[in-house]
Amino acid sequence: MKGISWIKRRKSRQIMVGNVPIGGDAPIAVQSMTNTDTCDVEATIAQVKRIADTGADIVRVSVPTMEAAEAFKQIKIGSPVPLVADIHFDYKIALKVAEYGVDCLRINPGNIGKEDRVKAVIEKAKDFNIPIRIGVNAGSLEKDLQMKYGEPTPEALVESAYRHIDILDRHDFQNYKISLKASDVFMTVSAYRQLASQIEQPLHLGITEAGGLRAGAVKSAVGLGMLLAEGIGDTIRVSLAADPVEEIKVGFDILKSLGLRQRGINFIACPSCSRQQFDVIKTVNELENRLEDVRAPLDVAIIGCVVNGPGEAKEADIGLTGGLKASLLYQDGEKDHKIDNTELVDSIEKSIREKLAAREKQVQEKTKGETQIEVSNA
Repeated sequence: MKGISWIKRRKSRQIMVGNVPIGGDAPIAVQSMTNTDTCDVEATIAQVKRIADTGADIVRVSVPTMEAAEAFKQIKIGSPVPLVADIHFDYKIALKVAEYGVDCLRINPGNIGKEDRVKAVIEKAKDFNIPIRIGVNAGSLEKDLQMKYGEPTPEALVESAYRHIDILDRHDFQNYKISLKASDVFMTVSAYRQLASQIEQPLHLGITEAGGLRAGAVKSAVGLGMLLAEGIGDTIRVSLAADPVEEIKVGFDILKSLGLRQRGINFIACPSCSRQQFDVIKTVNELENRLEDVRAPLDVAIIGCVVNGPGEAKEADIGLTGGLKASLLYQDGEKDHKIDNTELVDSIEKSIREKLAAREKQVQEKTKGETQIEVSNA
């Protein structure tokens, strides 16, 4: 059955990043990170909004200096989604952004110095109910672990994570999530599998430095897909050398393919072959571009011939089966009308938007009716 996932998710403690629940039975959150100069407040807010408009639940912002912390104060005010501050080494920056309303601190307790500094950050996080993300990365393992293991390994990543966990445990702080990232798929997957069976905190998934848009998307889909299919993972970031907006698109595509999140149009489209009666690739590309604004879930099948077309079209909310000069559109499994092959994109877009508008109207009428019943019963 389409749209349903058979994955049994790992049970994890739920934390809150702003108004977004992470872990427990909450939907798997999708996030990205800005790549603007944080001190350029206008540019950073604009990018945060673009990322959020694409569907991001959370956005992370690097805060490397006190000047950036002051900029973060304004960025937080202008952000439509919760913000995570990425901080290393200087504990005073963490204290400052906590006062400015940060929703989560991405900080490794082990790299901000002496115990009293760590304690100060943890106490501030307690006071403001701010969660912490421990972020272990194969590229920045502690030197003694590199010497012990000879090179980054899954076991080294897990041991590093436990060093930070132990610090939080000593201060009775459980409001945290963890990531164990490497650019190697198998190392990352193995590390997450090990840690997932040992702790109850939520896990933030990612294949770090995955690569460019195409290669990075594939590597992330493989690595994150392996873990998500096993029920591991509560929030994800697809790390790409590309526009952060693309990270959100790929992230949702991964979750949609596993039935874990339903957002936007789910296109079922045939590969190019000599049976197609219209240009499937061009049609799908144009529809994807035109319908990027759609957030409601909808299955749309675009099939170029009558071999697989009717079967796929009947299973989709809206489906198209290719014909020689005109193609047949299905609505909710039933034949609806024929469309001239020169008018496919305009006609299909119109049908999709009309269906979504009708659904929204039904929801509004149902909500209105339920409200009236509640009022009359009061």
